[in-house]
Amino acid sequence: MDETLGTALRRWRDRLSPADVGRPSRPGRRAAGLRREELADLAGLSVDYVVRLEQGRATSPSAQVVASLARALQLQPMERDYAYRLAGLLPPQEGMISTHVPAGVQRMLARLGEYPVGVFSADWTLLSWTPSWAALLGDPGARTPVERNLVRAVFATGPSGLASWPVLQDGDTLSTALVADLRTALVTYPRDRGLIDLVEELRSASAEFARLWDEGAVGPHVSARKTVVHPQVGEVTCDCDVLTVPGCDIRLVVYTVAAGSADAEKLEFLRVTSGAGADGASPQGPGLFSTP
Repeated sequence: MDETLGTALRRWRDRLSPADVGRPSRPGRRAAGLRREELADLAGLSVDYVVRLEQGRATSPSAQVVASLARALQLQPMERDYAYRLAGLLPPQEGMISTHVPAGVQRMLARLGEYPVGVFSADWTLLSWTPSWAALLGDPGARTPVERNLVRAVFATGPSGLASWPVLQDGDTLSTALVADLRTALVTYPRDRGLIDLVEELRSASAEFARLWDEGAVGPHVSARKTVVHPQVGEVTCDCDVLTVPGCDIRLVVYTVAAGSADAEKLEFLRVTSGAGADGASPQGPGLFSTP
């Protein structure tokens, strides 16, 4: 019998445990793997749509849907490409920015619910985040894909600007590093239309971006202290570190606070009141606003 996307989804779902995605295993649970409801929540899809996919009644999922399912199911790159082919789609090609988050990174995020952590692609689009990230910086699921791009947020004006990223700027160190990153990404991914359009857009919309781009800005990301302005608790000062993952082109932005400090108390308050506590915390992803 030929395998379909639906049968593959069921097989991949059955091999994951709730602990793999940072969810508690409740007493009396019958399903060994993930339930459809859990997969739908992780991928940002409706339960009905996941059911229709598994039953073969939904036969033309978009590339964005397949990418969200691949992340939620923690597929390896070859498995992800197989899922695309089962859906009748071409897998991501070389020269294009990947939105795939390795399974090991996802498992790490599932256990880091205490910390605000965001995972970004090579063009600095937010791909995944911990519940504490949403509690501190606002729910990314409420933003459009345009608003989840950090470079656009730093340089653009209007609703997609820094209002959607409530972090106070501290000089031009970040701006320089982001422009340098995009320049490197454009060399690595010369066929990525979204990246090309982003650079052209910002060169036209931002005089500062155009200046840094034309000057050939070069600057690494360095650890820095950031101040987040939150509407409930006011200013929260955090140490911000940018970590890279060998073998793939994603970046982890990690916010931490000193134990026992007033900022730690504020962050804990936000985690508790937002429901982002350690029990049951799980990373979220871009599918949150892509439900068919």
